[in-house]
Amino acid sequence: MDHVLQACLNGGRPVGSHPALPVSSAQLAADAVAVAERGVAHLHLHPRDLVGLEVLAGPEVATAVAVVRAAVPGVEIGVTTGAWIQPDPVRRAELVAGWAGLAAGRPDVASVNVHEDGWQGVCAALHRAGIGIELGVHDEAAARALVAQGPPPGTRRVLAEVRPGADPVPEAEALLRLLEPLGLPVLLHGEDATAWPVLGYAARLELDARIGLEDTLLRPDGTPATDNADLVGYAVRTLRSLGPR
Repeated sequence: MDHVLQACLNGGRPVGSHPALPVSSAQLAADAVAVAERGVAHLHLHPRDLVGLEVLAGPEVATAVAVVRAAVPGVEIGVTTGAWIQPDPVRRAELVAGWAGLAAGRPDVASVNVHEDGWQGVCAALHRAGIGIELGVHDEAAARALVAQGPPPGTRRVLAEVRPGADPVPEAEALLRLLEPLGLPVLLHGEDATAWPVLGYAARLELDARIGLEDTLLRPDGTPATDNADLVGYAVRTLRSLGPR
């Protein structure tokens, strides 16, 4: 595949929400190997602590990233900086700044949601730490704000998300139209009910896409997915069947 297919392995889903949801570093690494065998070279994961809660603290981030990197060397590893994990924007930026010294446990990229307070400070901390930025845009207001502000240094791509409840294709079209002036690569994805319709639309436009248990627990036919590798297998087939001939 010429375009990016990112596997989003766990997200913020609670422990037990799916039998195969990877939580520990070892589980994330096992899933990373399985999806890499299906052609994935980009990962997005949410490091957890010992009880399965999402964290931004350096030791837990470093452990998760280092264990996954050892299992799939050469694969891009991204993490979250979600404000729901640490609502204080100053403290959030401080935690992210601490990732600079993580060595083998330093992520390659991190996602920053444009609608969250303090997103610019988090982006600046990532850039100083030598970590690439993925800008999360989940509605038209965020897209307009990003275009007005301009992408911060170190931005690699925009993650355009079509949320549940939206009409997938019209909402995707609206986001893409607003983001076009940025001239940045766009990874288009949905969540739950919009995940597969948006992936199909991304395939037809030859855009980057993603899939995994963060975005959906179901296969395209609505039956429960076995695990992340199962979802990625369906995504690869979709991208090949709807993408360029």
